[in-house]
Amino acid sequence: MRRAAESRKWRSWIEVYEEIREKGDLEELLEELKESFVREEAAEDVKRVRAWIREFRSAVEAVERAMGLKGAIYPKEFGSFIRDPELHLRKKLFIYSHDLARGRLTPEEFYAKAHSAVKTSLLTNSRSLYQSWVYATLLLHLAERGFRLIYPDDLYLHFERSGRQRAGMIPPNAVLSDGFRAVSLFIEAPRPVGWEDTSDLSRVWKLYIALRPDMLAYGGRVLNIVTQDGESPIMRPDVVIECKELEDWYKRARELKGPIIRPLTAEEWRRRWIEGLWDGLADVLDIKRGEVERKFKERRGLRLRDPQIVLLYKKFYEPRRMILVSRAKVPGDVRELLEGEGVEVVDDVNFSREKLVAVADALEEAAGLEKVRADFVELTPRARTILQELLREAKAHGLDGSPPRLVELALELLASQLARGALASESH
Repeated sequence: MRRAAESRKWRSWIEVYEEIREKGDLEELLEELKESFVREEAAEDVKRVRAWIREFRSAVEAVERAMGLKGAIYPKEFGSFIRDPELHLRKKLFIYSHDLARGRLTPEEFYAKAHSAVKTSLLTNSRSLYQSWVYATLLLHLAERGFRLIYPDDLYLHFERSGRQRAGMIPPNAVLSDGFRAVSLFIEAPRPVGWEDTSDLSRVWKLYIALRPDMLAYGGRVLNIVTQDGESPIMRPDVVIECKELEDWYKRARELKGPIIRPLTAEEWRRRWIEGLWDGLADVLDIKRGEVERKFKERRGLRLRDPQIVLLYKKFYEPRRMILVSRAKVPGDVRELLEGEGVEVVDDVNFSREKLVAVADALEEAAGLEKVRADFVELTPRARTILQELLREAKAHGLDGSPPRLVELALELLASQLARGALASESH
């Protein structure tokens, strides 16, 4: 059946549309129309994406094995895309195909809307896919250096943020520890959060919607990055990582708008913070600050190229290290611009694990001692068996049978024997 389907001559979507006009919007014809449209408009993209998905799944499975995890949890949209990208794109055409069949859209209008929906979904999910591969690969590097997942404690790798942000808090996607140090990782944070005590803080938080780097890293166990101390609503990150999957990402431009150009209240701390942002924008754009303010007051957005946005992230968050990971090679002039402002460029990565060693080094160097100690030491299978037996024996004799106490007693006994030279004599 599969071979027959592959060798079948596909009709163009416009041919299917003509049959729908004659016979009506039969479900099988609508499905064929969507399938034909995606095949015509995105066949090569889907082929490329499937290869990327294989690389991503391989990295995730390696992390799961290395850390003993149960699995991974994805955002709904992204999860649908990586399960079957072609089917996911066809779903985007559901409403448009019905509107076309019922005469609410002309073929030209359908094409414009459907083409935009398919390309937007491909761009958005391809970006998430490469970013997620970078994240998973960095976790794998850290796992190979002895780090293990200690938060969340459900033993799942969380790529999503939905439902994880309680009122006024932004928790990490993962906290990793090697038993002595920890590093906390946040994907696409900060995001807007709700505040119970003041609606004004909710409005303030929307300023961050347009300024959301791919990853933030903090040394130590950091379970909430929201802070009301100082001018910025979040803690200063140790490392910011921005990922670029497109060959020509440096030519792309985005409009910085939304909440940032709405009228602002006059609280002193926020006014100072916004002024700092204006200064940063003026510096990045190499224009006078008054020009930036004028654009905001006119409720216009600022159109920035991606390299400028990367520099804005650095000025905005002031991380100790800012790293850009590019799948493709970065031109010399763009690299010079970024590195001249202190951005570390790791390019021509494609899907090479080895190319991310330096980024993993940066995360390991950022790892800090945990303020709330919960040391992690990996046990061998034999050690786990012994610990379970000791727990049962201790409980049977009414002793303090907590694992930390038993480990402490075992270490004290070992230290005592080493001090007496007992182990050395036994080895002879």
